[in-house]
Amino acid sequence: MARKRVLFIDRDGTLIIEPPVDFQVDSFEKLDYYPGVFTGMSRIKDLDYDLVMVTNQDGLGTKSFPENDFWPVQNRIIKTFEGEGVHFNAVLIDRSFPDENKPTRKPGTGMLTSYMDGSYDLENSYVIGDRVTDIILASNLGAKGILVQPQDCGRDMMEETGLEDTCVLITDDWTEIYSFLRFGDRVATIERKTRETDIKLTLDLDGRSGNHVSTGLHFFDHMLEQIIHHAGVSINLEVKGDLHVDEHHTIEDVAIVLGQAIYESLGSKLGIERYGYCLPMDECDATVLLDFGGRIDFMWNVEFKREKIGDVPTEMFCHFFKSLCEAAKCNLHISADGENEHHKIEGIFKAFARAIKMAIARNPMSYSIPSSKGAL
Repeated sequence: MARKRVLFIDRDGTLIIEPPVDFQVDSFEKLDYYPGVFTGMSRIKDLDYDLVMVTNQDGLGTKSFPENDFWPVQNRIIKTFEGEGVHFNAVLIDRSFPDENKPTRKPGTGMLTSYMDGSYDLENSYVIGDRVTDIILASNLGAKGILVQPQDCGRDMMEETGLEDTCVLITDDWTEIYSFLRFGDRVATIERKTRETDIKLTLDLDGRSGNHVSTGLHFFDHMLEQIIHHAGVSINLEVKGDLHVDEHHTIEDVAIVLGQAIYESLGSKLGIERYGYCLPMDECDATVLLDFGGRIDFMWNVEFKREKIGDVPTEMFCHFFKSLCEAAKCNLHISADGENEHHKIEGIFKAFARAIKMAIARNPMSYSIPSSKGAL
């Protein structure tokens, strides 16, 4: 029998708005629900998780926070969620003050020992909350963390703690939380080491990771950075190639590794749009037709009048996209026309990036494979 997964969900700042002055929701006037929480939670409830509310309520039951102020609001919250079909399997409340350092207070696990006896799949469970302590709690449980914050703010919070590996998602959008829990992440790490190149690539199709590109070819780096910016993906790429021989092996092997990473990170392709895109680049027209349907077909209709652009031979651009197409197992048709050779190839890379962005986009309301066959 499969072990049950759990969502440990913070209350204030996550399910409801936390008042900025005293941080206590002790009256109905202060009660305001987090934007999108009912839409997100009403979908999350249908996923295979136990829902557990875990909250610190400083000094509950003391003069600073009387029980009679807390429970009417708490009961209203629970009743409202139940009206949306959302039922919490447990509600765990720590009443202590921070300076008491009690093991039951988040990020301590004292309230959660019943979930730590091996009967729950904590490795594939999540803590969802708006504070660093929620991510620390996830780490203490051996679970993963979802930080409910705007991305820029959340990244700063995580960089200060060194918990980037525990925090798998930073967002203030409950629809995105649902989509992540429903579909999972789309990250692939590929390493390729031959006598000619040594490459390590991490690709995150949802753009939640850091970016770094270093191939030893400056113009090639610039083109790969177009994919990052215009596809909305994250690429961390480090390459050591035999550039003392020539550029061929480096460019070809990067294409193979990037194609493999695209293929792996797409996974089942559940809910993706599948197809993509074209655009102009000043006087140039660049057209990229893309289909992640699993079949391989490559077409290239581009001519260059220069031997090199920057430090990259123009003959290698066709080979790059052909190698990527084969590794990604896709249809890829590319054509471009124009006067400026730099604009021409940059337009191709930008169109390719936009094609990827369109094709990998997921509809959280769609659970289907984008094929009448039911498989890709």
